Amino acid sequence: MFNFLKKVEGKVINVNEIDNLLEINLIDIREPYEYKGGSIRNSKNVPMQNLITNPDKYLIKDKTYYIICQSGGRSARTVNHLKKQGYDVVNVIGGIGSYVGTKRK
Repeated sequence: MFNFLKKVEGKVINVNEIDNLLEINLIDIREPYEYKGGSIRNSKNVPMQNLITNPDKYLIKDKTYYIICQSGGRSARTVNHLKKQGYDVVNVIGGIGSYVGTKRK
């Protein structure tokens, strides 16, 4: 079974609604080479494995974070994992691949 197809527990937002939010903590969990190909303004690149293995280095439990990847599979897994650890995280469904806004290069 494809684990990334499991239902995401918790909050989600469509990638194209991101621009409507003024100040958000947007974490792009793609690998650095993917991130360099284009990203959403004000996003911070923290590869998935780094975030999962050491979340306290990047996250504060009383803040909300929006997690994005290329298509939504990695972000869904990451959000499920972090929710179980008590973090307030929102999965950005669709990922950067579905984003229609202007990407930062």
